[in-house]
Amino acid sequence: MITAVCLSVSDTAVLTKRLTACINSDLAQSLAAHRLQLNTSKTELIWFGIHLPNTVRSLSVHLSFRVLSFVRNLGVLFDSQLSMKQHVNKVASSCFYHLRRLRQLRCCVDQELMMRLVMSLVVSRLDYCNAVLAGLPASTIAPLQRVQNAAADS
Repeated sequence: MITAVCLSVSDTAVLTKRLTACINSDLAQSLAAHRLQLNTSKTELIWFGIHLPNTVRSLSVHLSFRVLSFVRNLGVLFDSQLSMKQHVNKVASSCFYHLRRLRQLRCCVDQELMMRLVMSLVVSRLDYCNAVLAGLPASTIAPLQRVQNAAADS
């Protein structure tokens, strides 16, 4: 059973002890019961909060974790403040790349095929996991709106 615990930033010793206990007992038992093994080279830890204390940047428990400023889960980039700015910028950059490439094909394909290509290469990227963007400020999602406007012009 995994429980959430609120600790002060200065309680890194308690944090390390609880994290180690959680990994060594709950997680290890659960994985072993399903004949799975934790891949420590792919295991990451992200600190959600305003400030990450320097003592936690090199947090070392029974397993070594890399403490990152953002993590990728199912293609979505989550940063430590959950602002989603990096994810939005990455999606917008990818979409604009495909729109530039598709613009070169305008003279060679009809409008219906162009619309299908834009839908499959651009709009599908905008739609993927867009529920995680709900409630974000308009300034954060503005690049995605620009992509959508550019896609409509294609």
